[in-house]
Amino acid sequence: MRKIAAATLGLIAGIAGAPLSHAELTIEITQGVTDPIPIAVVPLGWQGVGSIPFDVAKLVASDLRSSGLFRPMERGDMVELPTRGSEVDVDDWRMLRQDFVVVGRLEAEGEGRYAIHFEVLNALNGQRLLEYRQPATLRNLRAASHRVSDLIFERLTGIRGAFSTRIAYVEVEGPPTARTYKLVVADADGENRFAVTESSDPLMSPAWAPDGQSLAYVSFEGKAASIQTQDLRSGKRARVSARAGINGAPAWSPDGDRLALTLSRKDGNVDIYLLELGSQSLTRLTDDGGIDTEPAWTPDGKSLYFTSDRSGSPQIYRIAPAAGQRAQRVTFEGTYNARPRLSPDGQQLALVTLDRGAYCIAVQDLKNGAMRVLTKGRLDESPSFAPNGAVLIYGTQEKGRGVLATVSVDGNVRSQLAQQQGDVREPVWSPFPRSPVPGSPVPGSPGPGM
Repeated sequence: MRKIAAATLGLIAGIAGAPLSHAELTIEITQGVTDPIPIAVVPLGWQGVGSIPFDVAKLVASDLRSSGLFRPMERGDMVELPTRGSEVDVDDWRMLRQDFVVVGRLEAEGEGRYAIHFEVLNALNGQRLLEYRQPATLRNLRAASHRVSDLIFERLTGIRGAFSTRIAYVEVEGPPTARTYKLVVADADGENRFAVTESSDPLMSPAWAPDGQSLAYVSFEGKAASIQTQDLRSGKRARVSARAGINGAPAWSPDGDRLALTLSRKDGNVDIYLLELGSQSLTRLTDDGGIDTEPAWTPDGKSLYFTSDRSGSPQIYRIAPAAGQRAQRVTFEGTYNARPRLSPDGQQLALVTLDRGAYCIAVQDLKNGAMRVLTKGRLDESPSFAPNGAVLIYGTQEKGRGVLATVSVDGNVRSQLAQQQGDVREPVWSPFPRSPVPGSPVPGSPGPGM
């Protein structure tokens, strides 16, 4: 088999040999910016009966710290705990070398309903940058707190926050003779994890639907490859491709109506196809003697990028999603470039490249072709952009086991989603939710991004 096929078989074997996994993922910053922004996230006041049901400020501080761009102040160093902007003495916070101060209150509104009121102030000049009311229920207080983090992050950086989004990845449990393979979904910080599906046979290649409510993936149940889709709300599962030979690498079209996938048909060649989910009709996009695999859509749906060894080594090509089109090669630097993924704005291409004997994550500018290597691992794989385009999540190896890591698109900030034991891989980041999260800026207050 050629290198691409060998790598795929190696991935399956690696999953089959993965050790036991139980622990939740936790974010550890391994490299941040030289001078992160100091910010004080003051514990929220509580206006309700009994003890406060959730520590909103703690989660917000954790989110901001995980970005690598902020350095939240330790609570023990705070000399006062204001809950309203009018109570903030900016001179005190400036003396404590804080650039920004976040204050607020969690209010009980009856029948399990709450509201998070928060303000962001510039400690250097006292300007109120943001004031917002975020509604919540007892069940979604954590999600609402991530929403608060998103708003603060956007107001202070100009980049939409992605703390409220989710990730999916493959995890394995059990002894070597009785493996359980899990497709797991978790919050972007690794919490609230749950298994979408479990199997005693390998699961691979998860891919988010554009609405963020379904996943496509490869299953080897029954000892044969098939492509499944699963709705996360209902749990409904559908087998959409179980053709003879290879069924692999599903990728949803931006409109959600089609899957690009890798099939090997009667001629035995491995090519990219389009599958209409409604009619089950197939369109063959590539017809080359090489192995064509790992399709990825552009955000506008007008092109697909894929990996092919038709030139003698794995490289990335682009093709229009219609029969009879000619593919164009887009990577020329190095002897190995694979696993393409497009940034949300369609301007950058993430990929796995062979750099000085190591498989690393790189980003190529699609306008000028310049490539920048972002990671320093030896077996980095499966890059996936956050929906704001600022960060990539990917799989890597640590002490012989699979772990997940993130890197900013400029390579300056790196973190690892660590767990005490286990093997995880093939992460994919969800899109932004299509329905806006309820909330309202306070009248007269600057809104997010203003």
